Amino acid sequence: MNLTRFLKTIFLVEFVQGLIIATKEIFKKSKTINYPFEKGSISPRMRGEHALRRYPNGEERCIACKLCEAVCPAQAITIESAERSDGSRKTTRYDIDMLKCIYCGLCQESCPVDAIVQGPNFEFATETREELYYNKQKLLDNGDRWETVLAKNIKLDKPYR
Repeated sequence: MNLTRFLKTIFLVEFVQGLIIATKEIFKKSKTINYPFEKGSISPRMRGEHALRRYPNGEERCIACKLCEAVCPAQAITIESAERSDGSRKTTRYDIDMLKCIYCGLCQESCPVDAIVQGPNFEFATETREELYYNKQKLLDNGDRWETVLAKNIKLDKPYR
């Protein structure tokens, strides 16, 4: 009889403690955001949609070294290149199959000139599969659209590289 009375007392104490915690939480600021209308903060190291960057003078950064193509574990990147008149290489084709991409970030880590990067855009849902086959022009357009954010994120990430 004493054991059951003891257990009831313990359960009652724990129940009261739980009520106190719940009451305190009611008056705290909500941790939930209303997503489509409110956006949370995104880390500068976020690996979202891919983009090809340009130099400030407008020239493409990609030197067609094909390191990103070689390091891609999903084999989602296809690059073709041609030689310029000055002897350097330029890309004639740069395709990424976003359906294969696993967003590992190895492509941007291997790039010696920070040409291919993964930006902060994670909201790029599409109606059809074909829209997720990115060509060079679409990647350059992404780079132009997100350049200020990409440059800032790369600058913030420098100490960790």
